[in-house]
Amino acid sequence: MSNFDLNRITHFLYEVGMLKRTPRTGYQFLGSGSENVAEHSFRAAVIGYILAGMAGADQSKTVLMCLFHDLHESRVGDMNYVNRIYNQTDDRRALSDALEGTGLEVEILQLFDELEEVNSTEASLAHDADQLDLILNLKEQQDLGNKYAAKWLKYAAQRLRTSEGKALGLQIMETDHTDWWFNGPDRSWWIRKNGKK
Repeated sequence: MSNFDLNRITHFLYEVGMLKRTPRTGYQFLGSGSENVAEHSFRAAVIGYILAGMAGADQSKTVLMCLFHDLHESRVGDMNYVNRIYNQTDDRRALSDALEGTGLEVEILQLFDELEEVNSTEASLAHDADQLDLILNLKEQQDLGNKYAAKWLKYAAQRLRTSEGKALGLQIMETDHTDWWFNGPDRSWWIRKNGKK
């Protein structure tokens, strides 16, 4: 515990909370849907856990990469693909500054660098988890009638790197986003409403 400055950790945790108020900006171009960076990072981490399990890779490392992959956006915001044509951010510096003095710098920056270089199985899986969260959101928007989501899905699917990510991506695109809800309980539940006869 001696390596951790609780005052600095507390400031860092407040900064992490900014991700709940940092919108993912691509949806303004899509015309529907919304998500903040914290929501995205959570589901990406769950996806990363699953993909790493499928691949026999280090699940903890993959999850941590997913969890921290957009942490720098607390300082630089979310830059969508159009924004990136005209603007540049120093994501690593932003992350380094956010972590400074917390005692977390070395491990998280190593994970960030590995993910940026995509030089390990875990980094490839975390990359795919990031894209698969987007694909899930786009498929939902497509199911709800946004005809432009299909164009986005085409490109997002092409960014997948691993066989596990590609297989899961195909399944996502073939599955109605409401199936988990309507196909889960016995169909009589929807008629009885309370599960009783």
